[in-house]
Amino acid sequence: MCLMAFHVVLLLTAVGFRRNANFQLFLLFLAYSGVYLAEKMNRYLGENWKSFTSRNYFDRSGVFISVVWSGPLIVISIVSVISSLVALCRLMVKWKRAELRHRARLAHDKKD
Repeated sequence: MCLMAFHVVLLLTAVGFRRNANFQLFLLFLAYSGVYLAEKMNRYLGENWKSFTSRNYFDRSGVFISVVWSGPLIVISIVSVISSLVALCRLMVKWKRAELRHRARLAHDKKD
């Protein structure tokens, strides 16, 4: 339940800070670091499973950790990348509009 709450909070944070590019980059780094560390976590949890559960879910192939840990992190990183791309597209449109206004102003000034 705590892990699911962690993923929900992380997803809501990604959506809430979608206009902050620096935070999105940090969140992307954090999510991919978690995916990178999943193999080591699986190994450690597989060796120590008796201390926190009654059944060993952590097999050598890492299916459980991939579905429960890495899968949601990858979805959150996709949300972060899409948010960054949308922000980049908005910035490009804003920049192009400013360029067109500047050109129109220059053309208008040359007529006078």
